[in-house]
Amino acid sequence: MDFTTHLKLQRALMCRYLMYGDISAKAAHMLGQPAVLDFFAKLIQRVSPKSYQQALAEVQVSQKFLENFCGDQVRFLARSFAVPGNHLGQRSNGYRWPYGPVAIITPFNFPLEIPLLQLMGALYMGNKPVLKVDSKVSIVMEQMIRLLHDCGLPAEDMDFINSDGAVMNKLLLEANPKMTLFTGSSRVAEKLAADLKGRVKLEDAGFDWKILGPDVQEVDYVAWVCDQDAYACSGQKCSAQSVLFMHKNWSSSGLLEKMKKLSERRKLEDLTIGPVLTVSQGRSQPFFGGQLTPVTTEAMIEHMNNLLKIRGSKVLFGGEPLANHSIPKIYGAMKPTAVFVPLEEILKSGNFELVTKEIFGPFQVVTEYSEDQLELVLEACERMNAHLTAAVVSNDPLFLQDVLGRSVNGTTYAGIRARTTGAPQNHWFGPAGDPRGAGIGTPEAIKLVWSCHREVIYDVGPVPESWALPSAT
Repeated sequence: MDFTTHLKLQRALMCRYLMYGDISAKAAHMLGQPAVLDFFAKLIQRVSPKSYQQALAEVQVSQKFLENFCGDQVRFLARSFAVPGNHLGQRSNGYRWPYGPVAIITPFNFPLEIPLLQLMGALYMGNKPVLKVDSKVSIVMEQMIRLLHDCGLPAEDMDFINSDGAVMNKLLLEANPKMTLFTGSSRVAEKLAADLKGRVKLEDAGFDWKILGPDVQEVDYVAWVCDQDAYACSGQKCSAQSVLFMHKNWSSSGLLEKMKKLSERRKLEDLTIGPVLTVSQGRSQPFFGGQLTPVTTEAMIEHMNNLLKIRGSKVLFGGEPLANHSIPKIYGAMKPTAVFVPLEEILKSGNFELVTKEIFGPFQVVTEYSEDQLELVLEACERMNAHLTAAVVSNDPLFLQDVLGRSVNGTTYAGIRARTTGAPQNHWFGPAGDPRGAGIGTPEAIKLVWSCHREVIYDVGPVPESWALPSAT
């Protein structure tokens, strides 16, 4: 590339940084309008079974994200650095460099937030993305793309495809994008990683844990957060509380009874509990080259009954199908459920795989530990396959230090107000412990997922006047 062409490219990139800052500002303003906010919240409710407040929060997080990248903030994502070289005229420059053609695949449970944040991140860093949202909910992002076009997004900057998984898998194999971002099932993620020869970033599902420390306090608040973490959106969050490790000091606090009463407030009428739309790997029809089956009410009850075969297990609350509804049988309809399983039994071979099976519905496992069993709790956390979110509920600094120092989950909340769900746009959300792990929301997440490092070493001279041809080496 000659100097003139290089200058033209730099100017074009500068214009695009400014353009996307303006697009973000206009889109943030639009999403902040009460009528637009309400439109998208209700549109989300039409396709994803959430309460109005949960749907509204998704739109608000998306609006705040766009606010964060107004003006010069897109330009700052491409900040480079220079290091002096060994002699006059030499320096090393590090750049964040786009991949070029990329793909984005997102699930049903956050039909606006996840695809919008990842799409904009890809565009901010200079890529050309093709976006596929789960076809059950794709109308939400289709409407958002129309809003972005109205705010100045060039139509040719991205592609949007509405298809089933098998068609998208074929497209990826034939188009061969430089990088694919996948959010969803762990098994599909592994299949894609193999198909695309590792050119993936994954924010896959997680069996997320919460540990209640020995210092019992704010019982009402902790019970409310546990209920929200386990059962909001009917448990259909990749960050949902899947297992609760409760220090024995909490047993006499009334925590479980409070959690039970809170779960019983949830009802279909306001979608604080609703249908489970999830699919898991099974033996019915092809999906991304694998198989899928719906997580039906019968499947959840079967899983519960299998857990109850473990010695000492019992249903704490729930455990029954929802009544008086017209939800199709292909979807799940279960009361918020908690099953107690003794800690020693969880760790036994065979039991551990069953207990840590991700249901992605209103279902959690609860267990109890004593002071001398913390090692067993940490062993269980380490043995889990996906390390997405976690919570350590304690204000004891030594306890926090011990647990945080020996765990790995990428988004970990610590303190008496710790939670596993409800990530806003102002901190990293993503797994840890896997080099393919993808984040979302923050500048660090955008740069990690949507750009790679490139080093350009300038060495323009001059050549020293005293230089002489050296001997061969």
